[in-house]
Amino acid sequence: MSQKEEAEEGVLLYYKFVSVPDTQELVSFYDSNCRSLGLLGRVRIASDGVNVTVGGKLSSLEEHIAVLKSNNLFEGTDFKLASCHCPSNEVIAEECGFKSLSIRVVKELVTFSSCPLLKSPAISNAGKHLSAVGFHSVLKSGGKCLENENSTQNRRLILLDARNLYETRIGKFQTPNVHTLDPEIRQYSDLPAWIDNHSEQLQGNCVLMYCTGGIRCEMASSYIRSKGAGFEHVYQLFGGIQRYLEQFPDGGFFKGKNFVFDHRISVGSSTPDIVGSCLLCGCAFDDYSSRSRCTYCRMLVLICDGCQGKAGPLYVCELCQKHGKRGQMEYNRSPTESTPDDRSEVVGLESSTLSDCTTLLPEVPWRHDSRSSRRLRVLCLHGFRQNASNFKGRTASLAKKLKNIAELVFVDAPHELPFIYQARQVEPCNISAVQQSPPQVEKCKKRYAWLVAPEFDGSRGTDWEMASKPFDPLQYKHQTDGFDVSLAYLETVFSQIGPFDGILGFSQGAAMVALVSAERGNMDFRFVILCSGFALNLGHVKPRSINCPSLHIFGNSQGQDRQIACHASKELAGLFEEGSSVMVEHESGHIIPTQSPYIDQIKAFLQRFV
Repeated sequence: MSQKEEAEEGVLLYYKFVSVPDTQELVSFYDSNCRSLGLLGRVRIASDGVNVTVGGKLSSLEEHIAVLKSNNLFEGTDFKLASCHCPSNEVIAEECGFKSLSIRVVKELVTFSSCPLLKSPAISNAGKHLSAVGFHSVLKSGGKCLENENSTQNRRLILLDARNLYETRIGKFQTPNVHTLDPEIRQYSDLPAWIDNHSEQLQGNCVLMYCTGGIRCEMASSYIRSKGAGFEHVYQLFGGIQRYLEQFPDGGFFKGKNFVFDHRISVGSSTPDIVGSCLLCGCAFDDYSSRSRCTYCRMLVLICDGCQGKAGPLYVCELCQKHGKRGQMEYNRSPTESTPDDRSEVVGLESSTLSDCTTLLPEVPWRHDSRSSRRLRVLCLHGFRQNASNFKGRTASLAKKLKNIAELVFVDAPHELPFIYQARQVEPCNISAVQQSPPQVEKCKKRYAWLVAPEFDGSRGTDWEMASKPFDPLQYKHQTDGFDVSLAYLETVFSQIGPFDGILGFSQGAAMVALVSAERGNMDFRFVILCSGFALNLGHVKPRSINCPSLHIFGNSQGQDRQIACHASKELAGLFEEGSSVMVEHESGHIIPTQSPYIDQIKAFLQRFV
């Protein structure tokens, strides 16, 4: 191999659904192998397989593949390797996860639903794989070549794009003789709800699915087939659009570019077709390099080079436009002018969807060319066994004192907890004393958590359970599961009721904020505030490795916080870069202090972002 070939950069994508006997052993392998080869990117490991996107020297990636092929666990894996240039800028490198190596054990290789499904689809029930050539033949014949298969005669062929809206806008399959469905979703976790709402269009037909590399079709086709009679005939493009373009370099039936989740951004065919158009002027355009996003939901939007320099208009994606969001707003209020306290609404997510709750929130006054004409919006995450309503009540004084600077928005965590109580002890001298019975369930507000114990069975608060033991001040150390569900849920919160400038977390909410700061996902925020927080023991988050401006508020060693010790909060602060973190220690208990000098320090931190 020549020196030039050895220095060439590349990117590798692959996934494999397989039973993983020991996830931690696989974590150790990836950590050792990728670091020794200098590979950066994302590795997701679950009990049912792996999902990997890494980049580095092409020779190192080939070495990585060779090691995996010697392991029976990866037999039959479709390794998608491509040469490419380094990321064109730091923003793209960071957004696409190519500035570090992130290895994480997850419950789902791809987050299929923002809310836990009653029963997850079994991958063994996925749709039939079609090769790129087979997929092309089906499109060319309009589905007639499938009629040789049992029970497919006289069924209409439906082409279903399993990708997000911003992906489809720069490239898609276009076949005049095949009915195509574009769900127009912001994120993959919205797809199950779309399938549920459009079942009548799928039932009784042959459904032909495609996505970028194949993994999203595995889950989605399984979900469709799990619906039973009339949903059996589901097919998917093996290897996704990437393998199709390799087989048909001129694009075949695919027009435009294939959006990819790495620093290449998109990959096109040999033809110069441009399918996308600028959101503002409508000219032909398909380059997401600027990473322009919708002001409201933060979804990527296409803004051409000519419109990038224009000041004034908001970027409002077509989905937000459909829901009445506007590109221009009359908003002349001074940034120091007082506004009603009731603008800090509670967003209840107990039984409704986020889209149902957005009416509780005011329109977001945010000019594209200036942030100074509005207050900061801060998403607030409550503690363990709390809810948005009682956390709002507990922080009412804080909200009042910050009302000219920040608007606080509250949401319930996604994990609903059962009610628990401790029976009153019977006095020995009063035999007739009766133990206090718990209140009626219908009179109690539901309780939630961001993180739950590993043995948590997902049971909801439909009845009361007696506590097996007294309150354990160290219980937070046992609540380590459920992060993936909460992360996907928060991505939906950002998508549907964002944007947010920052996130505030209290107790377990602070631990969640730290994890979100390390992962980021599809969320865009500028700062975090962590109150009475603690750090989970996560090997992939190293001290001083989280690069996000942070304010840490907690009780000092003389304080009376019975739940989170001072050293635990200091350990959490130690995960953030020293130069960008501020610590505020107080002598109170498990609270957020609002008296001087603490409130002045909080305001000073927030003023940096106004």
